[in-house]
Amino acid sequence: MEQIENYIIAFSDFLWGMPLLIILVGGGLFFSIYSKFLPFRYFGHGVAILRGKYDDKDDPGDINHYQALAAALAATIGVGNISGVAVAISMGGPGAIFWMWLSAVVGMATKFFTCTLALMYRGEDSMGHVQGGPMYVIREGMSKNWYPLAVFFSIAGLIGCFPLFQANQLTQVVRDVILVPNQLIGSTEADIFQSNLISGLAIVSLVSVVIFGGVQRIGKVAGNLVPFMVVLYMLCTLFILITHADKIADAFWLIITDAFTGEAAVGGVVAAVMIQGIRRAAFSNEAGIGTAPMMHGAAKTKEPVREGLVAMLGPFIDTIVICTMTALVIVVTGVWKNKDLDGVTMTAQAFETAMPGVGAWILVFCIFVFAITTLFSYSYYGVKCFGFLFGAKHQNLYNFFYVASIIFGAVASLKAAVGMIDAMYALMAIPTVFSTVMLAPRVKQAAKEYFRKLHNHEYQ
Repeated sequence: MEQIENYIIAFSDFLWGMPLLIILVGGGLFFSIYSKFLPFRYFGHGVAILRGKYDDKDDPGDINHYQALAAALAATIGVGNISGVAVAISMGGPGAIFWMWLSAVVGMATKFFTCTLALMYRGEDSMGHVQGGPMYVIREGMSKNWYPLAVFFSIAGLIGCFPLFQANQLTQVVRDVILVPNQLIGSTEADIFQSNLISGLAIVSLVSVVIFGGVQRIGKVAGNLVPFMVVLYMLCTLFILITHADKIADAFWLIITDAFTGEAAVGGVVAAVMIQGIRRAAFSNEAGIGTAPMMHGAAKTKEPVREGLVAMLGPFIDTIVICTMTALVIVVTGVWKNKDLDGVTMTAQAFETAMPGVGAWILVFCIFVFAITTLFSYSYYGVKCFGFLFGAKHQNLYNFFYVASIIFGAVASLKAAVGMIDAMYALMAIPTVFSTVMLAPRVKQAAKEYFRKLHNHEYQ
């Protein structure tokens, strides 16, 4: 197992070199400049769409704008915000957060383009159901010569959508915060493995009830849980920041300066800080990866640009707001300096330091809700990739592999779980960004027409 994990980590590090960073950040900069920063100029209009102002129950699709964003956010606002930020800081220092910010800002433009295309080029699966996502964008919007690129994305998506990181972090927080401190399990490797395995089986039982119900059930459950978990988590982090208000300015300054000095990172290499920040941002908000367009592609609308504007809110809410709050909590409490802490355990220690006796327990509840809702949405992504490759009639077979992967994630090491998902995300980003760049002129034209109608009050 250890040797396999080392291979996975090495493969992931190989893929996440400077070329991929150029693809993600460079692609986002291109979309921002090419569109003349259009998504940012209509941020308020995106909020109005999200609130349901333009909803029409007769529009094609499975779920409304709010449910599409909520389900997509259930995959992005989740474990990445709590433990993904901690992973970035433990591996790259506080400066990694600065590069998460940069990636998120340009990622908003990327999300606008990729999710607009997901609606412009929705295709039918083998059973005649309308679907969206990079594989359908490539198949419907580009020539047949590019079809292998759609297959490539779907194969990477099969593994990339496995919930290894979520299952790993959920079992870790249960083990480190509940079981070990209360001496409910032993400290031997066998005891820990058995505990993780039991936790993994429990997660499988819970997740299976929802994911076999389809996208409508996923959208409904996510729509109910996401707002609640976001509010609860933000209230807790706000309380911690208010009680440490005198340290917030210094925390921001440390994040900014460390981004360019790399003093807190291993080896003091700025490039390493940058890579960690952008890797974690990609996992956190998925801009340019291609997963979110699959969910937004199911939205009930006849206006692709409208859904693109809703989708672009994701990186802002996810990374600029929630990830920043988590990062500040970790920095102002000083737990980031403890090299023995990583992942969700670091965030739990920050909560416990700021709110002794209750902080860690509140985080356990938050991570449970975050992880479970993320697990719901990721299954939908994998199902769509499986259906594209093997036919929609067989797509639900993927869920059996999906729940089995939960067990693997529960017993694997954190670095192996992170490495596997990072590697697949890297492979998914290549066809997603490439196809979006190729089709960007069509998005620009569609946006021009949409906003012409909006300004002429043709939309009620």
